[in-house]
Amino acid sequence: MTAPAHSPRFARTAGHPALSRLGDPRLLRSLSYVDGKWTAGPEGRSFPVTDPADGTIVAEVAALGSTETVRAVDAAHHAFRGWKQFLPQERAATLRRWHALMQDAADDLALLMTLEQGKPLAESRGEIAYAASFIAYYAEEALRVNVESVTSHLPGAQMSLSREPLGVAALLTPWNFPSAMLTRKAAAALAAGCTVVAHPSSHTPLSALALAELAERAGFPAGVFNVVTGEPAPIAEALCTDLRVRAVSFTGSTEVGRLVARNAAGSMKRMVMELGGHAPLIVFDDADLDRAVDIALDAKFATSGQDCLAANRIYVQRGLYERFCVAFAERVAALRVGPGLNPRSEIGPLMHRGAIAKAQAQIDDALAHGARRLTPERAMPGPLFLAPTVLADVPEDALIMREETFAPVAALAAFDSEEEVIARANATEYGLVAYVVTRDGARAARMAQALDYGMVAINRVKITGAPIPFGGVKQSGLGREGSRHGLEAFTDLKYVCLDLG
Repeated sequence: MTAPAHSPRFARTAGHPALSRLGDPRLLRSLSYVDGKWTAGPEGRSFPVTDPADGTIVAEVAALGSTETVRAVDAAHHAFRGWKQFLPQERAATLRRWHALMQDAADDLALLMTLEQGKPLAESRGEIAYAASFIAYYAEEALRVNVESVTSHLPGAQMSLSREPLGVAALLTPWNFPSAMLTRKAAAALAAGCTVVAHPSSHTPLSALALAELAERAGFPAGVFNVVTGEPAPIAEALCTDLRVRAVSFTGSTEVGRLVARNAAGSMKRMVMELGGHAPLIVFDDADLDRAVDIALDAKFATSGQDCLAANRIYVQRGLYERFCVAFAERVAALRVGPGLNPRSEIGPLMHRGAIAKAQAQIDDALAHGARRLTPERAMPGPLFLAPTVLADVPEDALIMREETFAPVAALAAFDSEEEVIARANATEYGLVAYVVTRDGARAARMAQALDYGMVAINRVKITGAPIPFGGVKQSGLGREGSRHGLEAFTDLKYVCLDLG
């Protein structure tokens, strides 16, 4: 029986005018989802979710704490015994239903994402399609978990290998991709036979709660898929220290990732971490100028620059450098800034005031170190908007060349030789992705080998997707998400040796 729209299980809203555009108002939730029930915070505690474009409150969401988090783990632990016994075909069928419901609700899910995250609506629609693709992919991989065998090397013995689900998986997801980072983790864990407790960012919980509503409709048994909203510190600590949680998958900053790893280490949990990035984009003299500018624009300014894959350091070989600076700055200056709900907007607001302050500090520091600003300052439509900025001649000791940049600010620098730019690109603790633009095939192969990154993009920007193992090296993460490897992260390999005598 469907609850009426005034039921407590539906979101308490502040009347944001765009909410009238929801085709299915039931997708807007204010309560956490625990053990198949929509759950309020203790004493009705809640926190506001605001539209970063104008500060309007979109909804008041339940603020749960460590006690409620333990109850969610209780539910997931209890449900695990049944879920792991489901036939792979049954788990796959449930995932397919979830995927179909996501596709049907794509417009509403994109609207909710833009309201809480701020990204242009076209980007939100793209993320929903991307998020749904992980569910479809892992619905198929659920049928192929055990495809490995071993030939006996001992006489009179039969050997077998099997992958078994770990148990309860804790999923800690970020605000910049609130749907895709949840489905990339959850679909893999669920396909493997794990149950999950997800904790979304408090900036963007509505996307996760909408996915919980669709998961309920898809028929996941109670306790298999749980979403706990609230203050991150007590929730994350409860998840990381609970012995029944056997895996923690975290996407976020390297600094917070280290804290999560320390909390989880005491119980030897499996950890999958997608952490910070500081991607170099390297353009050689032989590159086509227009193509190089297109690549740099897409690699830097997607999600308004709030992307761990963003090209933070753009190195251009000296013979092409000045022409690139002019052409790139002209394109960046023409980017349209505005609320994500405006269909003309290409750059939306940043997530919070701290992001604005950090970006401005990086700009000021670069200018103080002798960089040139190539794009004009201009009036912005609100306090969380930042004008897309291009800085040229940025020295290596400037902050922006040493710290991750989560803003629409591009730092350009010239280089002379291949060996020089490899050394500069690798001189960072991060190692998520690197971009190379060249028409020399041998050089492309050399760069792919020499760059110390988990992923390398040659002459293109879009490289991610459900079939590929996403992740970095050094301080950019542990393990991989997506692909078959993402599913294996939620399993243990069991070996059985049977004596035939």
